[in-house]
Amino acid sequence: MSNNNKTPAIRFKGFTDTWEQRELKELASFAKGSGYSKNDIKEQGTPLILYGRLYTKYETKIYEVDTFAEPQKGSIYSKGCEVIVPASGETSEDIARASYVAKSGILLGGDLNIIYPNDTIEPTFLALSISNGEQQKNLAKKAQGKSVVHLHNSDLETVNIVYPTRTEQARIGQYFDHLDTLITLHKRKYDKLIQFKAAMLKKMFPQNGADKPEIRFKGFTDAWEQRKFGDENDLITGHPFESEYFSETGINLIRGMNVKRGYIDLSSEICVKWNSSKGLESYLLKENDIIIQMDGALIGKSYGIIKKSHLPALLVQRVTRARTNNEIADSNFMYQTIQRDFLTYINMNKTETAVPHLSLNDIKNFDIMVPTLLEQKMIGAFFDNLDTLITLHQRKCDKYKSIKAGLIRKLFP
Repeated sequence: MSNNNKTPAIRFKGFTDTWEQRELKELASFAKGSGYSKNDIKEQGTPLILYGRLYTKYETKIYEVDTFAEPQKGSIYSKGCEVIVPASGETSEDIARASYVAKSGILLGGDLNIIYPNDTIEPTFLALSISNGEQQKNLAKKAQGKSVVHLHNSDLETVNIVYPTRTEQARIGQYFDHLDTLITLHKRKYDKLIQFKAAMLKKMFPQNGADKPEIRFKGFTDAWEQRKFGDENDLITGHPFESEYFSETGINLIRGMNVKRGYIDLSSEICVKWNSSKGLESYLLKENDIIIQMDGALIGKSYGIIKKSHLPALLVQRVTRARTNNEIADSNFMYQTIQRDFLTYINMNKTETAVPHLSLNDIKNFDIMVPTLLEQKMIGAFFDNLDTLITLHQRKCDKYKSIKAGLIRKLFP
């Protein structure tokens, strides 16, 4: 045992003792999972954890499992006190992550390293330690392989764990449990809203050649009409701004790289500006303008709508601005139509090229189905409210993830 006088930047009130350091083999025993692959998964049976869960659905603490299998002879079951680490992965950084299995009776698949901590170490604290900071970096260095990297129990045994008293460990674990609960809560709400929106986009728009949707607001019975997107929206492409004159202050430039899947990204890493709009007034954007990327692998998927927070902004070449004629159409309805049908239209009408590309005529000739203006406004408002809720829960989820990442750096030496 060594005592390096390591203490974190911040601590919970009442804790002052120095943290200790030991190799993990002094603090735990080790085992390996047994058998099972994706082919063994059933709709019902005994809960099963495969190593892939730690990549696709990572949790510091696992309470419930939604994959099942029929038990095999020689299976390894959780005791409700172990920490699991994947034995295989695609990258050395990804493989160095751990989860505490908080429930007994769960089958543990063969590509899992299993750690049974002794009474000195609290399982949640150990999972957090392995997955972050110096411990995570050291394990990443130990991972070996090319296309697939591997991590063995012998690698885990020699990793140094720095830890406080069991009481302080438990306090730290409880705090991160609370953060994880908040993250999971908002992620679930986000997922449910995304699923609900997808279902309503199908039911509130006509399908398969029909001229009426399955679900409508009360009082609307008229058939929808087919139009061209260019009939309802004024379309232009942007100006060829010269990069040598980009500025750090001034008016935002909306380039293709700023147009993501359903939103405009003006984060500092990719946002550039122009010092004046003089002579460029026709390229100035307005709130509710629809922006569509015209080049790249994600054409048909990359679009967004301009918000007040994006302004003032100028449109750059190879990006289309669609400005809805509010006397005959609703911009929110038009935007939802893009989300619902534009990719299908692109896939049906564009041939593959080395650099995928859309022309202005491609966008103008996009066939859409439209109801009366009043019904458009009601549908547009309905989905705009849904999008606001989706964004709210996404931001809260991201906020708590950011808080967690920051506190892990400060609550661990």
